[in-house]
Amino acid sequence: MNLIRFNQYPIFNDLFENFERNFINQANELKGDMPAVNINEENDRFILELAAPGLNKSDFKINLDNQVLTISSAKKEEKNEKNYTRREFLFNSFTRSFTLPKNVDSEKISADYENGILKLQLPKKDLETKISKQIEIR
Repeated sequence: MNLIRFNQYPIFNDLFENFERNFINQANELKGDMPAVNINEENDRFILELAAPGLNKSDFKINLDNQVLTISSAKKEEKNEKNYTRREFLFNSFTRSFTLPKNVDSEKISADYENGILKLQLPKKDLETKISKQIEIR
């Protein structure tokens, strides 16, 4: 069994590196970066954590409409007079939507933002207990 060195064919490495730099990064800039989300269910609540470092509390908008929770952020790029050789500091907007289960108490949802993590507490409410019975046919 032979091992192939990563840079055995440097022309291909340059080709793929240029492709990634020129096309994939441009596509990422156009679509915006989608922040990662963790959702944890506990007995009395759901906890939603959204990773969004570099933002402020005022950059977020959180809306609830018909059991759909929407988290969005838009940060405008400030004009900078510096002439960079390469610039990768770019802040984009994003929107994430989640359909909440019926047992979430929408009146008690709370949110905190600390250390780049937006954390939402989604308390559960007791749903009416369903009564089951057998119905006789007449």
